[in-house]
Amino acid sequence: MAYKHEEVKPYSSEGKKREQVEAMFDNIANEYDRFNYLASFNIDRIWRKRAISSLKPFAPRNVLDIATGTGDLALLIEKILKPESITGCDISEGMMQVAREKCRRRGIMNIRFEKEDSTALSYPDDSFDALTSSFGVRNFQELEKALGEMYRVLRPEGHLVILELSSPTKFPMKQLFPVYAKYVMPTLGRLFSKDAKAYRYLPESIAAFPQGEVMQDILEKVGFSKVEFRRYTGGICTFYLATK
Repeated sequence: MAYKHEEVKPYSSEGKKREQVEAMFDNIANEYDRFNYLASFNIDRIWRKRAISSLKPFAPRNVLDIATGTGDLALLIEKILKPESITGCDISEGMMQVAREKCRRRGIMNIRFEKEDSTALSYPDDSFDALTSSFGVRNFQELEKALGEMYRVLRPEGHLVILELSSPTKFPMKQLFPVYAKYVMPTLGRLFSKDAKAYRYLPESIAAFPQGEVMQDILEKVGFSKVEFRRYTGGICTFYLATK
């Protein structure tokens, strides 16, 4: 099944979304963290901490962070969960170069970053105790196929955590967010980058992505069970937890 967000592309209606997303994140990699922290008022750090803390009772030994970007979630996994190994994968080498430099500066050796296509992961079946992804799944070209790959590489009884930006559902965020997304976010993007299209794409992809109960149904459709979700900060961000 095709979903609306799969047709939302950074640069052109023609061509594959995957290739455009890869080019976009390579283009904005060096300024992405500064923009993200400013645009979210650092609230994203609180969301990430909550999400990763949900995995503590399961004590995963090896974790795969999909769409790892500049590695913030992978670094938090290392700090909070302290697993034996962490793999961060992404289609953007530019973003992962930033992640590798963060690890180098902090002397962290047990996180590796690998270029992977989310719809065709190279890892064997049942490889990881836990899978995570923050603010990346809405960029997938084929959502169900990518989620199916996550299910495949997760071991039985393993857990999947997803954080994704979403359209707020409660006052006053519901009323304020459309204005923020349409005007403030692109303006901030122009201040940080020459790639203005990238910062128009980001709010458009949020609005188009399935969320809440719809996303819960999709996760169950590809095989996950015990799927639950929680909305953070009036619905700006949604947390999903699922079990294989």
